[in-house]
Amino acid sequence: MPLFDKKDKSRYATFTRRSVGMGGGMAAVFAVLGGRLYQLQVREGEEYRMAAEDNRISERLIAPPRGRIIDRFGVELANNRRNYRVLIVAEQASEGVDKALDTISKVFQITPQQRKKVLRDIAANKKFVPVPVAENMTWEEFSRINLHLPYLPGVQPDVGESRDYPFGKEMVHVLGYVAAVSPKEQAGDKDPLMSMPGMRIGKRGIEKEYDALVRGRAGASRVEVNAYGRIIRELGKDAGVMGEDVYLTLDRQVQQKGAETLGEESAACVVMDVHTGDVIALASTPGFEPNWFNVGLTGAQWRDLTTDDHKPLLNKVMGGAYPPGSTFKPAVALAAIEAGIATPDYRVTCTGVYNFGGNAFHCWKKGGHGTLDVQGALQHSCNVFFAETARRLGIDKIEEMARRLGLGAPTGIELPGERTGLIPSREWKQKTYKWGWQQGDTISVGIGQGYVTVTPMQLCTMIARVASGKAVSPRLVHSVGDRRLARPEAPSLGFSEEALARVRQGLNMVCNVPGGTAYAWRITQPGFEMAGKTGTAQVRRFSREERARGLTRNENLEWKMRDHALYVAYAPVADPKYAIVTLIEHGAVPAHPNVSFSRDILLFCQQRDPSRLPTAYPVTAAEAAPAVPTRQSAVRPAPAKEGG
Repeated sequence: MPLFDKKDKSRYATFTRRSVGMGGGMAAVFAVLGGRLYQLQVREGEEYRMAAEDNRISERLIAPPRGRIIDRFGVELANNRRNYRVLIVAEQASEGVDKALDTISKVFQITPQQRKKVLRDIAANKKFVPVPVAENMTWEEFSRINLHLPYLPGVQPDVGESRDYPFGKEMVHVLGYVAAVSPKEQAGDKDPLMSMPGMRIGKRGIEKEYDALVRGRAGASRVEVNAYGRIIRELGKDAGVMGEDVYLTLDRQVQQKGAETLGEESAACVVMDVHTGDVIALASTPGFEPNWFNVGLTGAQWRDLTTDDHKPLLNKVMGGAYPPGSTFKPAVALAAIEAGIATPDYRVTCTGVYNFGGNAFHCWKKGGHGTLDVQGALQHSCNVFFAETARRLGIDKIEEMARRLGLGAPTGIELPGERTGLIPSREWKQKTYKWGWQQGDTISVGIGQGYVTVTPMQLCTMIARVASGKAVSPRLVHSVGDRRLARPEAPSLGFSEEALARVRQGLNMVCNVPGGTAYAWRITQPGFEMAGKTGTAQVRRFSREERARGLTRNENLEWKMRDHALYVAYAPVADPKYAIVTLIEHGAVPAHPNVSFSRDILLFCQQRDPSRLPTAYPVTAAEAAPAVPTRQSAVRPAPAKEGG
């Protein structure tokens, strides 16, 4: 009998075919898997090994300390201080974050806004990531937290660094301040530091102008993390490069004198070396506390700053444009002498009013000054003299002289936000008003009114150029790091010695000859005398009716209705060294604070005389090399004691 019948043979053959097919399929699968394994482990093994290493090793940015800002004698005007802060780790808060915050609030106050921000930050991060609860704490608050730490699960005390401005309001309009990076700023700057949480950058002043250098270069910490991103250990650390120091031309003590003298007036004052253009002091009052912006302003603080009619946020030295009033008259006098109009025997008779084209231009002295030459007109600040002289001179020559003296254009000082002011011309009026220039316009400009506006910084440049005869321009930054900024010597303006001598004589008579408008407030100490020019800038036009019934004295008017008071001067008369401009908004009162303030500051500056004191500027071989353009490199001398 056969072992298998036909049916069994057929069944066996079918089984064999299926086994072979299944085996072949499995072999194909294993071949594919083997090929893929070969690809992953051999051909692409290095690539995946590196990717795995990248997942295991994380690089975290470290913000370097900001560079300091230092005055000419080594006094630190902006530096870094310890930032005592408290962090919370959500996963370690055994009783929950809300309960932990309630416990912390028993140790020191947490505002509802702080609490809301903490909860928002915790929700946006992993539970093991420390989130700031409070920063810039006092040592007393920080000590209390450390004392109660055993009862505060999840809370971590921490010490970092924060920007500090030891002189507060006094320096804010020079230094500016730092604040958090905005989304727009982050998008426009590819520096990796800009993406760091809590990063602060310069927003105004020197902090903004030199921010790219002062902020330094980011460091990095290499840490090993697990699959959840938790740090296991630190593998290495690069502290980065500290920001570069910026050395200013300012003298902190003269700056302090200026700020204290101006007080809470809405005012501006700038002191400059007439030969080098070094800015010795630059004060705008009232100021504001720059450390607020670093810590974070409250809504009430911001409202106070933006609604104050004295405009504390405005740097009036550069950002305020004002009619120059009679301080513009030295420019007109110089133009008239240079043009050959105001010769030594040139005279104009003042009767108290100058009638032209149906309009009356009044002199400040009712009844007039009589017959005057250029020097006498400057001494008495005669409007009639300068109205007639401006008419004969014409706007073209006035414009040309004003621009030679630095008016109507940015001075180039190393601060953002400088306004240009306005020196009007025929072309400007035609373009702006679609109307031709009139002689009445020239007369208004000739006495510093009408369309003309200037900044106090430009006025200081003007009086410095009159005092020195050179095309000096203001500068505020001497060195960045160990390199000195390029500073070519100021060339001569090409004025004749006669023209300069006559204008200087008139400015001397303003202060030091009886009858001069500043004589009562002169410097009486021998060798320190000043020469200058007073100015009153109207903020409104007087009607004929007002003049007929008698003008109300400035001190009896509402503050905003009073005229501005200006004063430009230089000292000492015999050998000019310093120029000063003081402007007091709505401050034209009989006490002439604009003159007395300038007198006190100029006298202090001369008696101190920074030129006799050793400066703290870095002196290295780098000074022999090409100077930096306006923003480069770093060295760290030990901080000096204030004084000198």
